[in-house]
Amino acid sequence: QVQLVESGGGLVQAGGSLKVSCAASGRPFNQATMAWFRQTPGKEREFVAGINFDGGATSYAESVKGRFTISRDNAKNTVYLQMNSLKPEDTAVYYCAQDRHNPVLIKTVVDEYDYWGQGTQIRVSL
Repeated sequence: QVQLVESGGGLVQAGGSLKVSCAASGRPFNQATMAWFRQTPGKEREFVAGINFDGGATSYAESVKGRFTISRDNAKNTVYLQMNSLKPEDTAVYYCAQDRHNPVLIKTVVDEYDYWGQGTQIRVSL
């Protein structure tokens, strides 16, 4: 069974930076596409960024392009999300997800991902 554990969330002022991590265990990490999603109350979970099995390809939501960077360290079984120039609208619970079927392709749909972390809250204040 795969376990994903996020860390690094918190409160940050608008314009600031934050880096969150997701540590994975339970199956070969280097064979899976990883992604970050986020969700706010009353809204559907939305794709933020994804990275394929070896980090050779990444994908971002338009709303975070140029501000967020996803990366992975397969030796540490960890995926990261570096968030810069944060805005109040980035406030959400951020979830790490793993797609066990598509190591190369980066899907942006919630249902394509098989495993999820518990989420980490990020709040961006004015």
